[in-house]
Formats: sequence, structure tokens, C-alpha cells
Amino acid sequence: LETFRILLVLVHMSAACQFGPFPYRATGIVCRMTKPAALLLNQETAQVIQAAFRNARFPNITGERSMRFLGKVAYGLSNIQVNDLSIEQSEVELKEDDAIHIAIKNVTAFFKGTLTYGYAGAWFLQLFHSVDFEIESSMDLQINIKLMCQEDQLAADASDCYLAFHKLVLHLQGDKEPGWLKKLFTDFISFTLKIVFKSEVCSEINVLAQMLADYVLNLAANFVQDEDIRLDISLASVPLIKANYIESHHKGLVLYKNYSDVLNDSLFSPSLLTESQMLYFWFSEHVLNSLASAAFLDQRLVLTISGEKLQVLFEAEDSEVQQKAVQMIFQGTSYNDSVAKVWSLAHPQISLEPEGTVVKSLVAVEVSIFPEGEEPQMVLYMEKEITVTIQAAYAEKKLLLHALDSRSVLWSPVGFLDDPSIRNFLQTMISRVGIPEVTSRIERALTSLMNSKGLNLFEIINPEIITRKGYIIVQLDFSFPNHLLLDFLEKKL
Repeated sequence: LETFRILLVLVHMSAACQFGPFPYRATGIVCRMTKPAALLLNQETAQVIQAAFRNARFPNITGERSMRFLGKVAYGLSNIQVNDLSIEQSEVELKEDDAIHIAIKNVTAFFKGTLTYGYAGAWFLQLFHSVDFEIESSMDLQINIKLMCQEDQLAADASDCYLAFHKLVLHLQGDKEPGWLKKLFTDFISFTLKIVFKSEVCSEINVLAQMLADYVLNLAANFVQDEDIRLDISLASVPLIKANYIESHHKGLVLYKNYSDVLNDSLFSPSLLTESQMLYFWFSEHVLNSLASAAFLDQRLVLTISGEKLQVLFEAEDSEVQQKAVQMIFQGTSYNDSVAKVWSLAHPQISLEPEGTVVKSLVAVEVSIFPEGEEPQMVLYMEKEITVTIQAAYAEKKLLLHALDSRSVLWSPVGFLDDPSIRNFLQTMISRVGIPEVTSRIERALTSLMNSKGLNLFEIINPEIITRKGYIIVQLDFSFPNHLLLDFLEKKL
């Protein structure tokens, strides 16, 4: 059951599933979870099932039976609740093009409550008794979860739920009642109990499944949103259940104020992903481009550098040209009284290639000084068209960005930059120090953003970020943070 819940963390249900000869044409993001991941997540099933039993509301059970010599015997079981429960084994199987099959074997449960009974004898003798009881049971539980598109949403049908009892024994308080009385109640109450337990437990599993779905959908929506920028990860096509993986396809359209985003020519095909690791994410080049455009419109592509960082930039090399440039630009003002501003002048263009992520952007650089007792002065302004290839990795809960080769063209209206030696110095400074500094700032900002969404709570193992022509693949193994499920169960149930 938990296997399905984690799948839903990547499914935000807000648009219709599309059918047709090209099912993936509107797909911007894909998630594939393989069988090893399903097996790992299934280890959490025990806690979910325990919650279902604990929260089931068992109705009072009443009945009546005619007995020779005793007349009519009426009984009632009330205050039924789970006293103890254990699960020996849980298995998950992916039934291709059908369902996620969960088999929970040897569930041992103890129920407690109160038994009230009375009978009128042949000689009009009326006796009424009330005793505490305990029911010892052993059962297997099977659930088949089907994934469907229904009313523009992904729906989970868990109604295919079965309980098979191996044992159901009624123990009356202190085992002091006559043996014939225990046998009497055990025999004709057992059948009713089986029906009630199956109905209530399976019903509670459905309720709990929906609560978990709502919970993880809220987590998913929060993870792909930062202030006014968010991703529409509604389904783009029907999810797949294969023998070795579950795969869901999402639109991945950027939603930002009046910004309009459309994708109708996706490159995705299931053959682009393998099954060697536990979890895969496929991103279209279009998604990254749209995110960059939204970040530009939201004025996020602005960076200021001052103090020691500014000094490192301008003193990366010690030469006469460097000293001349620093003197002309800063005019003797301390780096602590100076600030450099770097920002993008237009929407950055992102393309994905086997070598890495290629970013092309028109960037402005402005340096201002704040001489003591004088008005602030802008002492340097230049525009630079930069094309840089970036390789990405993830390790020790941090995103790592490495800038490879870069190409640039420099323009500036400031007269002293007509000096070729100073222009060459600034070109070199920007390429060797400036671009790595900007990349490092972006690296830290994105890591902080992902961690604020809880990514650092997961133990990510052997992650790889692979770029190809027009798309990027993130593949990894992981271990599930058990405390997230516990937190949900404590808060919601």
C-alpha cells in the first residue's frame, strides 16, 4: 500500500489524461519507480495496516438464536477494539497492465470488548450476563490497487480487498464460563465477526489510502512550487504498471502569473529509461527552459558581490595590467565600500547536450563604489553574451555544478575599456573566476531550496545526472525516511 502512496508524491491531479496515437507528446516530466523500490517501500506496509486496524470503527454486533431447552439466546458484542497486532510478512507484486498487488501474510490480531447475553429458559427462567472477551485471530490480507484516470484525476481503486482467516477464537473473561457456553458463542458469532472485520478493515484501508494520497499530493505540490513559480505536474497520459516498474507521465508546464507555457512535441519514449536503479526522473529541455524564463521574469537572476568575494574576483592574478585595472575602476576605494551587480538582460536559453547543460545568456555587470563622504558612483558597466556548458552532480546532500568551456563576447560603453589589455584582463577574470563564482552561488541557492522542501531527509544513493540531446535523466537508489510516515500517522490519525 505504501508503494502506491509514494508513487503519488509525484502525481498532482489537476488535468485530464490524454488518449490517442501519441500518448507522450505533452509529457515534460516522467517518474519511473522500479521493482526494487517497490520492495523497499513495501517494508512500510506494516505500519499502514496497523493504522487501518487501529482506526477501524467496529460496530456493535447483535444476534439471537433459538436453543433447545434454553429458549432464545440473545447476545451483543460492544466496544470492540484492537488490543494488539503483528504482521509476519508483506509482499508486493506488479501485475502488468493491471494492478499493484499487496499480500500481507500471517496478521495476528487480538480484539477486546464486552459480551452481553441473556436467555429465557423453558421454565421462564431469565438470566442476563455481561463479560469481557478477547478474540484471537490470524489472517492473510490481500489488496489489489488499480490506477485509473477518472474525472480528470488519477484515482486509486483499492476495493479489491480480501481477508482470509486461519483462526478466530473467542476467549471469555478468565475462561471461567462453562465450556458449552464458550462453544455456543464461538460457533455462531465467528461467521458474523469475519464479515464485520473484513468490511470495516477494508473500508478503513480505503479511507487511509485517500488520506495518504491527499497528504503526499500536498507535499508534491509544495515541492514543485517556490513562491509564484510552480510546475503543473498533472498527468499527461495514463500511468503504466509493468512487471518491473511503475511509470507516470506529467505535463511539467511552468505556471507563473500570466506566463503561458505549452508543450506538444515531447521526445519521451519509455525506451529512454532503464531498470537498473530504483528511481528515475526524466525532464524535457522545455521544462528547464521554462523555469529559467520564469526565474528571469520574477527577477531572480540577479547577483551582488562585495567585500572579500569582490576582492577575490579582481585579484585572482597579480600583474601590472590587473593593478592598472583595479586602480582605474575602484579609484582607491576599499572593496568593502564597493559592490558588483550581475544580472541577466534577457531570458536565458537552455539546451541539453550529451556534454552537459548549455546555458546562453546576455548578462550585464555593473560595479559601483561608495567613497566616504561622496555620492555613490557607477564606475564600470559592461554587457557580455555568455555561453557556458555545465555538468551537474549530487553528493552529500548537495547539488554540485561544474562549469566547463565558456564562450563570450564583451561590450561596454566605458571608455577606458577600449584598452585591449584591460579588456583582456576582464575577459579572463570573468571566465576563470566570475563564472565559477556565479555557478557556485546558484549551486548553493538550489541546494538550499531543495533542502527546504525536504530532499535532505531522504538518503539518496548512487545518484547520476545524465544529459542527452533534448532531455535530462536523474537516476538513483534511495532509502525511505521512516519518520515521514510516522509523522503523518501521528498527525492525521
